[in-house]
Amino acid sequence: NEEGVVELDSCCMHGPTRTAGSVGGVRNIKNVSLVANAVRQHTGHVMLVGEGAERFAVAQGFPRENLLTEKSRKDWLLWKETHSDWWGPGLASSDWRKRFRPATHADEWKSRIQRMEEIAAAIGIPPEDRMESIRSVIYPPTGTTHCSALNEKGEMSGCTTTSGLAWKIPGRVGDSPIIGAGCYTDQEVGSAGAIGSGEENIKVAGAHTIIENMRRGMSPLDAGMDTIKRIVRNYNGDKERLQFVDMVYYILRKDGTYAGVSLWEGYSADHHHMIAIHDGTKRLEKTANLFEGPSQDWPPIRLARH
Repeated sequence: NEEGVVELDSCCMHGPTRTAGSVGGVRNIKNVSLVANAVRQHTGHVMLVGEGAERFAVAQGFPRENLLTEKSRKDWLLWKETHSDWWGPGLASSDWRKRFRPATHADEWKSRIQRMEEIAAAIGIPPEDRMESIRSVIYPPTGTTHCSALNEKGEMSGCTTTSGLAWKIPGRVGDSPIIGAGCYTDQEVGSAGAIGSGEENIKVAGAHTIIENMRRGMSPLDAGMDTIKRIVRNYNGDKERLQFVDMVYYILRKDGTYAGVSLWEGYSADHHHMIAIHDGTKRLEKTANLFEGPSQDWPPIRLARH
């Protein structure tokens, strides 16, 4: 987060028992998906957050660890000297354009990169790592993973886990640990999960919406695309703003039919969104996308597309 502290979130659902567990804003504990499962198995609660979740994890035998690697610490120092990303109007605000930081001239952009290289050197980032660190500052990384599973007995489960947005305001929790947004499993229907713009997914209760769409007879592909279109409707189809929204849904129906759907093709022209499948043969397949081209990073650096 913006204070240099790693905060993790996760949730899981077990189809056969119709149980769920979730943790949010957990510090100093590495495998938070296992902590979420422990909440499901060993408490009468569904969600624990913050210090309480950390204390619960320790009581369950999970060791406290320093999760901030030396590389990440230096990347954070580089960000701290050059940015403050999450304070100010968001995409839903009428003042969202005030967040633009366009590189209008090549010389201006080159000067900015050079300054960041100087700071990176002063911090002690090795020369071979500096451009990667600069990129992580300009384009804040995320790290969300979802997995839905169906075994030979027809039993289904789902799990989503994340470190959330880089440089986020401390305490920010996105969609990943939210049952019905980041993950939802219904043994009678299927399982779905999400990665991408967490705030936008929460507003459409994405994973739950997909499951309910399939319950009404939609295919996994159509159920996912309908949910993507709900996000689009929240911005009245305004692509100038939607270019900064990235959303991917992974969907598995109880009969084994699956789909991966996305708002945009990928993060860049050469980085397409993919879905990983293992039904006896492991492989990657491209997601079906609503809009052509890549999404853009928020807060914005480049000029908006028209």
